[in-house]
Amino acid sequence: MRLRPLLGAAAGAALLLLTGAAAAPATAAPTPSEAVTVDSVGRIAADGTVTLSGTYRCQGSSGPVFVGSSLSQGSSITRYGIGGTRAVCDGAEHRWVNTGRPMSGALVPGAAHVEATVMELRTFSGLPLPRFRAVHGQAVTLTQG
Repeated sequence: MRLRPLLGAAAGAALLLLTGAAAAPATAAPTPSEAVTVDSVGRIAADGTVTLSGTYRCQGSSGPVFVGSSLSQGSSITRYGIGGTRAVCDGAEHRWVNTGRPMSGALVPGAAHVEATVMELRTFSGLPLPRFRAVHGQAVTLTQG
């Protein structure tokens, strides 16, 4: 199963919520047993492929759950999506590793900011709506390698 169509559906559903077209509680406050972390070092390969990693913990779900990550660098407001990993919500801590290759030359080794999100897709009235279970932002260092 490809991840992009699911994330596109989630983004469309979120847009519907923001415009008021659907009135349903799509998000809930994360509980203490749900968390996501980001490792302080990421890697950028010679071809521009970025690898980010960390840990997550979640418990129970009624729909598919994913760990997504995005990265920005410098004073730019542009965020680059760096992959997505299917999550297992069994209450245990798990590692996540996401890879992606933004536009050529968009990112370079050095300081960056990563945001990782644990998001569940729940169906409400036939629409897949996102429920954000944990979010964490952190400064990281991208190293060549």
